Amino acid sequence: MDSIYNLGSKIGTKIRYQNKDFSFFSGTSYLGMGEVKAFEEKITEGLRRYGISHGLSRINNVRLDIYEKFESHFALDAGAPDAIVWSSGFLAGNTAVDFLRTRHQHIWIAPGTHPAVLPSEVSIQSHSSQEAWKTWCRIEAAKLPASNILILSNSVDVLHPTVYHFDWIRELPSKHEYTLLIDDSHGFGVLGEGIYGCYHLWKHLPVNFLVSGSLGKGLSMPAGIILGPKEILGKIRMTATYRGASPPPPAYLFAFLEGLDLFENQRKKLHANMSLVNSLDTFGKLEHDPNFPVYGLKDVAWVDHLEKFGFIVSSFPYPTSHDPCINRIVVSAAHEATDLERLDQVLTELFMMNQV
Repeated sequence: MDSIYNLGSKIGTKIRYQNKDFSFFSGTSYLGMGEVKAFEEKITEGLRRYGISHGLSRINNVRLDIYEKFESHFALDAGAPDAIVWSSGFLAGNTAVDFLRTRHQHIWIAPGTHPAVLPSEVSIQSHSSQEAWKTWCRIEAAKLPASNILILSNSVDVLHPTVYHFDWIRELPSKHEYTLLIDDSHGFGVLGEGIYGCYHLWKHLPVNFLVSGSLGKGLSMPAGIILGPKEILGKIRMTATYRGASPPPPAYLFAFLEGLDLFENQRKKLHANMSLVNSLDTFGKLEHDPNFPVYGLKDVAWVDHLEKFGFIVSSFPYPTSHDPCINRIVVSAAHEATDLERLDQVLTELFMMNQV
């Protein structure tokens, strides 16, 4: 079978390809909202109420109230002073970093930072690891005269599953003014106490703190967001990008606000599934972070073996087509315990075959 699966129907935890059924352990729909019928019904209700799209600028003299309602709610529950919703996470990140880059003398970019928050025409420092980069930042901070410094990072390394921590920023010298922008695309729905990502985890750091990211992964909404200080976001609202860009479809924002209990139920299911797989000895031998539902496979041959037993996992070259395949198992809230236990059986066989 080819490694590319071109499907003509919805992707769920089960997919059918060439007359064969597979269990699907890939993608980024961590909360599995696409499998929640009640959420789909709320989207349909939102379509009837607000229409299929909203192609107007946010500054148009005719406006929909759902956007400000969504931003107010998301900011409050994320623990952020303010929020701006966008049509995509990439647009959100690009807008945030483009605004910030000219206001800082130095830009420090963590290894693996997503292109959405990479400023154009800025050289990226080469570091072997996150720890090496943090050491470099400490050394640079000590050497530099008082400066404005922009720090860019993801909240999670999804390729080699690791949830990042930022307490080390407290150790940097206070002579500088720091701004921290985190891409939290893979954190929404997963990190933190609720479904609002990492903002409340790091909002007390001695920095100007912003988060941007896609809501189309864990939260399954075609939208992006920026969270941060009112003063900075107020200035971003004055940019040509904000004034000229169309916002996301309003039906999804309506469905989100009307379906908060559905999201919470899925969050609990996700964490129950993570607890189950983390308790299984075979999953514990894989590359993983206990706080994130992705498990790395080092051997691409395992992907083919899993396929033979009816499992499709994530496997493709990244970040470029010339790079080696990144091979991962992705667990979602929509998976049943029987799916996870059966996968564990096949992984156990693999470990025994390879004498790991």
